[in-house]
Amino acid sequence: MNTSDFYKHQAQTTPHPLAMEVSHAEGSYIYDEDKKAYLDFVAGVSACSLGHRHPKVVAAIKKQLDTYMHVMVYGEYIQSPAVKLTKLLAAHLPPNLDKTYLTNSGTEAIDGAMKLARRFTGRSEIIAAKNAYHGNTMGALSIMGYEERKHPFRPLIPDIRFIEFNALADLSKITTKTAAVILETIQGGAGFIEPKNGYLKKVQDQCNAVGALLILDEIQPGIGRTGKCFGFEHYDCIPDVVVTGKGLGGGMPIGAFTASNAMMDSLSDHPKLGHITTFGGHPVIAAAALATLEEITSSTLISETLEKEALLRKHLNHPLIKEIRGKGLMLALMVDSPDIANKLVLQAKEDGLILFWLLYEPKAVRISPPLTISNEELIKGCSIIINILNSF
Repeated sequence: MNTSDFYKHQAQTTPHPLAMEVSHAEGSYIYDEDKKAYLDFVAGVSACSLGHRHPKVVAAIKKQLDTYMHVMVYGEYIQSPAVKLTKLLAAHLPPNLDKTYLTNSGTEAIDGAMKLARRFTGRSEIIAAKNAYHGNTMGALSIMGYEERKHPFRPLIPDIRFIEFNALADLSKITTKTAAVILETIQGGAGFIEPKNGYLKKVQDQCNAVGALLILDEIQPGIGRTGKCFGFEHYDCIPDVVVTGKGLGGGMPIGAFTASNAMMDSLSDHPKLGHITTFGGHPVIAAAALATLEEITSSTLISETLEKEALLRKHLNHPLIKEIRGKGLMLALMVDSPDIANKLVLQAKEDGLILFWLLYEPKAVRISPPLTISNEELIKGCSIIINILNSF
């Protein structure tokens, strides 16, 4: 392929994309046009939870392609893959989270959850966290807690307030004016920051006290990545609305927001079509997601995730690694400077290992491999990282 076509005709997201031309991908590896293999420690930014082209996901897609693809806008026809997927999600969630709206992406699901909160509570104020990242549509951008990225696109959605993640003193800002508090269960772009000292439970208690909803963004930590089916299971907290995406699709584009029947039904009337999408719940995508969720929840992958975390922590012991943040296979290596992080990511690519950055924290390097990655592959990747750090 002509590389110039990539730059000329496809919109870029940064001035200097990595621009690796992909030939094919399989399991834990991506291959370029020269057939060089790259061990994938990123998994499409936590999206390819079963690795690349998992046989069960591919088979489900092919089977659905032979049956039907898009037939009608969301919610009008009964389409088996979507019904089975939402039923399986409910089976692995607390009883109050039993009805799911399927969308095309995580950011669309965030917007839907925001609309749901305002519609159900009759309130307008939404509270998010500083350094939060929930996506890039105008709704999700409005609750992004990072002004440098928001400023060029203002004015955004009004009546948004911000609190400091893990700061208990800020909980008093959640009042009877608040429709919802929306938080990442583990802050992603900020550097894989975990909630501490029962923080999420205390936010939930304050929400309950004032009649606000708690929305948890599980787009990254959900679907087994942290060693539980959903990240909030680690923190003694049950949200009113949970948002998923990324790893749910097994490499296909999907998002979802889940709440109670009573809450979700408020979007279906007064007005009708309170939230509508043409391709949300697409049968081919839903079939892929169903196969993905079935494989993750019926296998030992979730429990193995914590074992793999321990293996990574054991083998990533180096003076230049100051801290390893996160849980399960959602980890961030913290180094002394952005320069070290940049050199590590770029040299790893040359050495056949895919690493990546985090959105706001320049001293962090992402490690979020497929849940299916083997122990041998993990040790191989760690060895590449340590050898690079030893060369600095």
